[in-house]
Amino acid sequence: MSADRPTLPPVRLHSEAELARDALSAPLMARAAKLARWAERGVPVGVGGEILAEPLAAATEHLGLAGDEDGPAYAAEAWQLAVDTGLVEIAETEDGADLPDDAAAGIATPGEELVLLTSGSPQDVLDIWLGGMETVLADAATPDLADLADQLTEGGELDLDALDWNPEEEAELLDGILGNLYLLTALNERPDQHVPLPALAASMIVPDDMDEPTDDVLEEVSEAMMRLDDQFRVLEPIGLVAYQPVDEALIEELDEDGETAHPQKPGGTSDGPLTDEDVSRYGLVRLTPLGVYAVRARMVDAGVHAPAVGDLTDKGADVLLDALPDYRGALAQAESELWLAARTPLDAARDLLTAARGDDERAPRRRLAAQQTLSLVSPDAETALREVLDDRQLGGLARVWLAERALSGIPEPSEEMIFWLTVDTLAAQLASADEDATIELRDLVQGLTEQYSGFFDTAWRVDHPATADVLEAMGRLHPDKKAAKEARKAAFKARSRQSG
Repeated sequence: MSADRPTLPPVRLHSEAELARDALSAPLMARAAKLARWAERGVPVGVGGEILAEPLAAATEHLGLAGDEDGPAYAAEAWQLAVDTGLVEIAETEDGADLPDDAAAGIATPGEELVLLTSGSPQDVLDIWLGGMETVLADAATPDLADLADQLTEGGELDLDALDWNPEEEAELLDGILGNLYLLTALNERPDQHVPLPALAASMIVPDDMDEPTDDVLEEVSEAMMRLDDQFRVLEPIGLVAYQPVDEALIEELDEDGETAHPQKPGGTSDGPLTDEDVSRYGLVRLTPLGVYAVRARMVDAGVHAPAVGDLTDKGADVLLDALPDYRGALAQAESELWLAARTPLDAARDLLTAARGDDERAPRRRLAAQQTLSLVSPDAETALREVLDDRQLGGLARVWLAERALSGIPEPSEEMIFWLTVDTLAAQLASADEDATIELRDLVQGLTEQYSGFFDTAWRVDHPATADVLEAMGRLHPDKKAAKEARKAAFKARSRQSG
C-alpha cells in the first residue's frame, strides 16, 4: 500500500442482498420504479425526457400523492430519476410525427434496467441505485431553482458570481461532509447513532487549533447548517442518510441582531449549554447502511483505502495480523471469524503463528492480534500450538492457549519466557492505547509490580527490542512515585545494555 494513500477505519457492510432490498425500498427509487412500470403504454416527454403536465398529473395520481401539495414535485423527481438511471428509455420522434401532446418530443417506455430491478442480481440493483444516487448528489449540491431564477441575466444566462455559488466547491464540501459522517460511523461503537448537524458543520469549518470559535466562524457554521439542512432533505429519499431536519420554527427564530440563531445560542441566547431537546431541534443525521456502502464505494473509486470487514478473508495471515490492530474490537473479531471460516483450524493456527514471529516494531501488535485470533480457534489446532512451545516468541502465548482449554501436558514456562511475554504484551498494548486503554494499562502496570517483587531488577535484562521503551512507559504510568523511579532506572539500564 502506498504510504501517501489515504486510509480510513474499517466498517462492517450489510450483505448485498440486504443493501439491495434497502435500495429498492428507498422512497425515491421505489417511486421511480413504479413510474417506470406505469410507462408501459408510453408516456409523452419533453426534449430532456421531462414528464409533461398532463401525464405528470396522472403519475402523481398513480403514486398516491394527489392529495399532497408537494405530490407533483415528488412525482417529477421520481420520473427524472427513472430517466437518469435507465428505468425508462426515450424514443425520440421525427419532426411531424403524430404525438399525443403538441409539446412532446418523444415517448418514454420501460427501459432494460427496469428488468434488472426484479430479475437481476443484488449487485445489479445496487449499480442502478448508485447511478441514481450520483444524480441526487449532484442535485443536492445545486442551489434552489428559485435562487437560480433570481440570478438570471437579461440574456437568460446564469450569473454565478451574484449567486455566490461555485459548483466544484459545493460538490467538494458535500463530499467532505459525507466523508466526515463516514469516519464518525466507522469510529462509533454504535453506527446507528445520529450526529448533531451543528457538530457536523463545525467539523468542516472550525479550525482544529481554535479553542473558542469566533462570532464570524459561528455565523459561517450557521450558514453551512442551513445549506446542509437543504441538502440532507434531498438526500434522504434516495436512502443515503436518515435525517431529522432542523426545526422549522427554529429557522424562523432570529436573534436580536436579526441574524439566524447560532447553534451554540439556542433561540438567539447564550444561556447555558444545549439540552438534548435543543440539539435535536438543530437537526440530526446519520448514514444509513446503504449510505455507508455508497460513500465507501465513492471513496474507493477516488483511491482512498476504505477497508470493510471481509476484505481480508482471502489474504495471508501476515496481512490479517498487520491490519487487525487497527480494527475496533467487535470488527476485529468479525474479520477474524470470517478469515478462520475459510481455513481448517490446524492450517489457520500454523499460518497465524508463522506470521506472528518477528523483531520489528509492529511484531508485538501482530502477536497480540494472533493471540486474540487464536482464541477463536477450536481445540483441533492443538498440534500447531504444541509445535511452538519451545519458541521464545510464541511459547508463552501457546501455553496460554492450551491452558485456556484445560489441556494436559503443558510445561511450566521459564521466568525468562514469562518476562519476555510480559514485555511483548505491554509493547503491543502501548502501541495501540487510546485514553481509556491507558487507564487500563496503568492498572496493569501497578498490578504487575505488586505481584512480582523486584520486577524491575529482572525486567531490564529481558532480551526484547522493546524492553527499554516498555520500562520508560511504565515509569510514566505507574501511580507510585517510588516504583515509577525504579522503572526509569531500569529503562536506563536496558537502553545501556542494548547499546553496549
